[in-house]
Amino acid sequence: MTDQTTSTRFPHDIIEQWAGLGIDLPQLFSAGALGTRMGVQVQEAAPTRVVGTLPVEGNTQPYGLLHGGASAVLAETLGSIGAMLHGGPQKIAVGVDLNCTHHRAVRTGTITGTATPVHAGRTSATYDIVITDDHGKRVCTARLTCALRPAAPNGTTDTTDTTNTTSSTNTTNGTSPAAH
Repeated sequence: MTDQTTSTRFPHDIIEQWAGLGIDLPQLFSAGALGTRMGVQVQEAAPTRVVGTLPVEGNTQPYGLLHGGASAVLAETLGSIGAMLHGGPQKIAVGVDLNCTHHRAVRTGTITGTATPVHAGRTSATYDIVITDDHGKRVCTARLTCALRPAAPNGTTDTTDTTNTTSSTNTTNGTSPAAH
């Protein structure tokens, strides 16, 4: 497996935007521990396009086919990176909705995902992620929406929500009223 922290290509303006913050940009915008374990490689990253790959080998379900969850990991990784880059250093992206439609089975090779923005707003970003096989055939279509939240003052990615200290649950079906 290639070292993810040195292989991601970032546009010059993104590197300058994050320079001097004491943040390891390639590490922050890597696939994280789960992505590393699954072999995700982020090849290029910009707010307008994020591309990455994932090997099929080691990410299959019992029938020997690519596991749908592996496609979801690739999709959420790429969309989240795009949303974080869109939000800039003052915001963090937190996934709030992911859906994946699986079009065809894959048994071998590498899948490639390309995330592009559908909506890039002030408080949310939505990315379409198209995942293809080695032959360019679509394997999965995904859409990820991320909330863009203020970064913690010390530059960390603290996602603790201190704005809502009470919880309201609908007793009929156990869901939050916001879900209705």
